[in-house]
Amino acid sequence: MTRPVGFAAYITVTAAYWAFMLTDGALRMLVLLHFHTLGFSPVQLAYLFVLYEIAGVVTNLSAGWIAARFGLTSTLYAGLSLQIVALLALTQLEPAWSITASVVFVMLVQGLSGVAKDLAKMSSKSAVKILAPTDGGGLFRWVALLTGSKNAVKGSGFLLGAALLAVFGFVPSVLTMAAILFVILTCVVIGMPSGLPVGRKDAKFSEVFSKNRNINWLSVARLFLFGARDVWFVVGIPIYFYAVLSDGSNEGNRAAFFMIGTFMAVWTILYGVVQSLAPRILKAGSRTDAEILRLANRWVGLLIVVPAFLAGLVWLAPAPSNLLTSTIVLGLLVFGGIFAVNSALHSFLILSLTDAKRVTMDVGFYYMANAAGRLIGTVLSGFTYQLGGLPFCLGTAVVMIGLSSLATSQLRAREASDVMP
Repeated sequence: MTRPVGFAAYITVTAAYWAFMLTDGALRMLVLLHFHTLGFSPVQLAYLFVLYEIAGVVTNLSAGWIAARFGLTSTLYAGLSLQIVALLALTQLEPAWSITASVVFVMLVQGLSGVAKDLAKMSSKSAVKILAPTDGGGLFRWVALLTGSKNAVKGSGFLLGAALLAVFGFVPSVLTMAAILFVILTCVVIGMPSGLPVGRKDAKFSEVFSKNRNINWLSVARLFLFGARDVWFVVGIPIYFYAVLSDGSNEGNRAAFFMIGTFMAVWTILYGVVQSLAPRILKAGSRTDAEILRLANRWVGLLIVVPAFLAGLVWLAPAPSNLLTSTIVLGLLVFGGIFAVNSALHSFLILSLTDAKRVTMDVGFYYMANAAGRLIGTVLSGFTYQLGGLPFCLGTAVVMIGLSSLATSQLRAREASDVMP
């Protein structure tokens, strides 16, 4: 494969992933804020996203085999198509339905969206392993650029979703996103260059379970890392900020939507920018795998400080105040920067520690663990906020980061890794 073809394929895959994640971020914010205004409790809001994350666990476990069997472009196209179907289905929600019926319906639609997201993610991340240059830290640079830019786009989606909801309402916003994504899918199908694997008929489903101890420990570390983020990010922080910022009037609600969407967008965009810069921050091009593993241990230890500090601060504060809110915002932005470096290290390590012939299998297994962490974090976000508010959410994040640190400490440089029997 020549570099021009590989680079063209990389750009096309990245553009498709951007389009998908823009609608994914917007849809999450639309659903969260729309149903909160309809009176859903934090636990009910968490339920809306549970099947989304369960679908991610199942999809990632099987998507690696599907891609190995049918090719990476097939799973990418399938992911984009299913997201369009999910968006159109969501417009069929009837306001007259009971809360129970609405929750079940939205859970099912979000489950379909979860399948779509993880098909697109696995395809895009696996493609980098195939297309990236291997010299001068090229793999780290390319995966950091894909992942970082994706998160910046998803952050823009959070702001887009909140703005669309405030200006146009729920159904027109969802229809607009479906139309845009259909146009993107058409362009990608027409313009996708050759160069990605087309699949092999002898791929076995049993191959998705890795026997590499590093892949397994990294998957455990990823599970707890993303659980630690989503335990406050999915329900806790948006609902906390809504309680602090909204005065209950229509104008107050709209203003709160914009401010919450702006925070979520800025946090995710910052996260994406730092991810993109992680190879430069870490000087990864001149480091060995063993040195990068040591950095992974160091950065996950640093991450635990921020939620511990914020949990204590919010718990001890007599009442919400502008100063407290500003401190929380600043602290969570710092968390986002450190979290981004941790995430970038994981995204590099999963591709570095796997073999090209197993890349879709190992990436699928790894992102299954990622989805499991998001699932645990999503469920705990609603329950911990309802039980103990934001301090309980952040305190749970501290515990989960500690578990991620323990798993990360078990990683070994590739040349010293063992294969589990």
